[in-house]
Amino acid sequence: MSVTPLAAVPSAQPAPAFRGRIGQDARSGHYAVPRRYRLHLAPACPNGLRIAVVHSLLGLDDACPVTFLDAVPDGPDGGHSALRPLYEASAHRYAGAAVGPVLSDDWSGRIVSTHAADITRDLARHFGGGRPALYPCGAESEIEAVERLCGQGIEQAAQEAGAAGSEPAARAAGLAGLLETLGSLERWLVGCDYLIRDQITAADVELWVTLVQLDTVHRHHLDAAAVHRIADHPVVWAYARRLATHPAFGAHLDIDGIARRHHAHCRGLEAAGAAVQILDWAAHAGRGA
Repeated sequence: MSVTPLAAVPSAQPAPAFRGRIGQDARSGHYAVPRRYRLHLAPACPNGLRIAVVHSLLGLDDACPVTFLDAVPDGPDGGHSALRPLYEASAHRYAGAAVGPVLSDDWSGRIVSTHAADITRDLARHFGGGRPALYPCGAESEIEAVERLCGQGIEQAAQEAGAAGSEPAARAAGLAGLLETLGSLERWLVGCDYLIRDQITAADVELWVTLVQLDTVHRHHLDAAAVHRIADHPVVWAYARRLATHPAFGAHLDIDGIARRHHAHCRGLEAAGAAVQILDWAAHAGRGA
């Protein structure tokens, strides 16, 4: 798999409500001070899981505390009631859903950002102390390419493959795209412990969370034959299993929470693939917590 061409894959992520950034300049308002900021997240949510893994890899328990949210939002609009005061303090007459994840400023009681990719980058750059270098110098374009690959080639393709009521040709095209992406990753990861460097980077966090979602959520809407074809990428799934044994990854696997969140929000139809689990994620859940 060549990472460079992936830059052409469009991003389908919706625009977040808040896009503040942490910086070094005190005049920016959000300068880097340990224990000034707080994370609010649910590891059962893909973006929450990404941030939780990065937070643990960087060892930021003291520098940036975490408030964990319930897997299933309790608000009628799909938001968390615990986050409502933050949203209302941050935007006059805010009428949207109070969704996570959130990076908040304890000094002002307001939201800095709800954009997961910005949050992880800012945590790594301003509080990580370079250990590990999750965003190595010169690797930003590769990491962004992996993010687009996961969003388009796995996440969106899996949704298309399992979309209830869509034309069979559309579902077949989605499955074909998903298998093509997994095949590229299978070839790319042969002989490699990690995706783009000889150490864990943000690209590994992105791909691992996407594979967790593929097996614990999207699989439920695919037929058994499709799931067997997805599982027939032993190098990819051995990579996912190996990362799950790392404390920073396995500690945040909330398999029950993912299931509850999925059943609370999903309106699709369950298919035979629900019975064909690829990895035993529960064997690694909570490890190192």
